[in-house]
Amino acid sequence: MSDVVVSFENLSKSFAGMEAPALAELSGEIRRGCITGLVGPDGAGKTTLLRLIAGLLVPSSGRLVTLGHDPVHEAAAIHRELGYMPQKFGLYEDLSVLENLTLHADLRNVTGKERRDTFERLLAFTDLQRFTGRLAGKLSGGMKQKLGLACALLGKPRLLLLDEPGVGVDPISRRELRIMVERLVDDGIAVVWSTAYLEEAEMCGTTLVLNEGQLIFSGPPQAITAPLAGRCWLLKNPSGSKRRLLAQALSHPSISDGTIQGRDLRLTFRATAMTLPPHFFPDFLTPPSASVWAAVEPRFEDAFIDRMGGGPGGDSVLAQHVRIIPNDGKIVIEAHELTKKFGAFTATDAVTFQVRRGEIYGLLGPNGAGKSTTFKMMCGLLTPTAGRAAVVGLDLRRSGGRARQKLGYMAQKFSLYGNLSVRRNLEFFSGIYGLTGAQRRDKTATMAAIFHLEPFLDAKTDSLSLGFKQRLALACAVMHEPDILFLDEPTSGVDPVTRREFWTHINGLVERGVTVMVTTHFMDEAEYCDRIGLVYRGKLIAEGTPDQLKSLAATTADAEPTMEDAFIALIQGEQET
Repeated sequence: MSDVVVSFENLSKSFAGMEAPALAELSGEIRRGCITGLVGPDGAGKTTLLRLIAGLLVPSSGRLVTLGHDPVHEAAAIHRELGYMPQKFGLYEDLSVLENLTLHADLRNVTGKERRDTFERLLAFTDLQRFTGRLAGKLSGGMKQKLGLACALLGKPRLLLLDEPGVGVDPISRRELRIMVERLVDDGIAVVWSTAYLEEAEMCGTTLVLNEGQLIFSGPPQAITAPLAGRCWLLKNPSGSKRRLLAQALSHPSISDGTIQGRDLRLTFRATAMTLPPHFFPDFLTPPSASVWAAVEPRFEDAFIDRMGGGPGGDSVLAQHVRIIPNDGKIVIEAHELTKKFGAFTATDAVTFQVRRGEIYGLLGPNGAGKSTTFKMMCGLLTPTAGRAAVVGLDLRRSGGRARQKLGYMAQKFSLYGNLSVRRNLEFFSGIYGLTGAQRRDKTATMAAIFHLEPFLDAKTDSLSLGFKQRLALACAVMHEPDILFLDEPTSGVDPVTRREFWTHINGLVERGVTVMVTTHFMDEAEYCDRIGLVYRGKLIAEGTPDQLKSLAATTADAEPTMEDAFIALIQGEQET
């Protein structure tokens, strides 16, 4: 049997009303024996390619063979041997775990003893035996992904298509999902893993990298990172403001990308800049004697952004359009013994923390840990069962209306109105925050320009790509120039370049005195935070700077754990107590 399970040549797909094709002249193949990463930003064409492979779309031109069959004329034969986990799960949220499995087994004609044996095997494989009676809509994000994977594996497929299975899933669940998929590959199943998370691409045996419908790279992850050897450096413990220094570095022509990594800066230099040793790096980055340069291994994300021409730069146009808030160091966000119960279930359990003006405070934790519940109480959207939540000295129980005028909130699932146009959403939220007349019109126009929304002002919000929905949601949250900004997973599912753009804005706002509280499942984003609170089962189990949390997870075997290593170690340590 050939190892090639999918092959395509000059494959193109166009949709009516679109100026550019969704896919243009793609050629490549997918083999058994490894995970094939289908990598690219939002709108790159990943889902279109998966649907073509599955026989759910008809190509505009080119040749495509899936499992030895023509997907256009022999789709039924393909469906018998293919498992497909779509981006939106494909689950029925008002059915239980067992009822979802039963429905998919009926569709796959898996019956009798085979069904019973398969259910037992898949429930053990996904560790869902204890939750067979729970409604799918009540599962955490990670558990939904495991159930979606179980449903896709019914019927023993030879090819498994996973469309962004890691979106919105915490690091522990992502790691568990990856281990499960690696076991499937060992059993001989060919797997395609679509992702915009480039750390996921690094675990793939080979990758297909798409951008705007074009195939820009094909090969193992090591091949795309190899050209960056010697170009990625860590500036350890620089003096002064890391945010200000990063903005300055990203504006320099020799630097293509950069991020904050705890107390350090991680920088990628352009190929043309790497003819000199580190001590000849740009003068403004010459460190004091306490700081040192250290070469680091390039990552897939470094290589991807380099191929895209570099990151978005370090200057935030948004920050330039907000007032400067004097940083007096006062406590502006405070939770004291904050508790929220839903019936017998305690979502947040006596959580206490404080955030000072001009800080970025990260609230991290697994899916279902209580982060969003805590967020909603801090914004006045939920009333605590017990305890106190206050912003800028105002108790949210007694002065919720006044407090909300001081803050902006970007919800995890957005708060946008999909049937309204982009312009109407901007106008609606500016009105909520008290802007009227010329001020409202001017702010709407300004936000549209800053976030590149002008071409879409009259388009329905539901028609926007995820990246532009994220931009619109952030624009709506900052219309009134709030003192405090609450961001609940603001970059979930978007590509690395858009994430860089968001953090450029966040860093710029903080430099002007705005206080930010953020949740995220991206551990590299957690590195931007001044302090982090780690939540598990409703309780705050650890708090400190990113480097302090990493030090808590350090061992003799791993003296320098990553933020993801620290997250997993601290949560697993709590599970064992």
